[in-house]
Amino acid sequence: MDPISEFRQNSQKTIDSLKEDLKSIRTGRASPSLVENLGVETYGGQTKLRMLELATIMADGPSSLSIIPFDPSTIQDIEKAILKSPLGLTPAVQGLKIIIRIPSLNTEQREKYIKIVGVKVEEKKVTIRNQRDNARKIIKTSFEKKELGEDEKYRLEKEIDSQTVKFMEEINGIKENKENEIREV
Repeated sequence: MDPISEFRQNSQKTIDSLKEDLKSIRTGRASPSLVENLGVETYGGQTKLRMLELATIMADGPSSLSIIPFDPSTIQDIEKAILKSPLGLTPAVQGLKIIIRIPSLNTEQREKYIKIVGVKVEEKKVTIRNQRDNARKIIKTSFEKKELGEDEKYRLEKEIDSQTVKFMEEINGIKENKENEIREV
């Protein structure tokens, strides 16, 4: 595979991973993505499944979620997983479903979540820079082995750099959107 395709592919995976990571960061609004990837130990601790594999998760308006397990016997396991999660949410079991009220965030919490977003974004930027450096090493090695001419080497490096700028802009856009979501009251 040529270094540019590999770089694009790896960078896209990094961006997809960032989007998944950011879904679990709380905003003031109820969203199923907040809990859907939460790990739930169920069936006597023998199985660990993600919430979305165990239940239907729906937003009931802007400030509450309802979780309806496919198997009613897993309701306590789901409740326990929510209580143990770092989200700070309190589930309420009502018959065969769990209701979670999403409290609005105070200023301090919003700032904390914005900092977490910043850290996650910076980690992904470093990953993309490392991928760029690896691609440049591959290009340099090919040039030294005389597999590439100088013009081709220059063109590939320029392409890698322009792709890097594009991916960084995309990451900054994702960061900005998430921060605005968190700030939204």
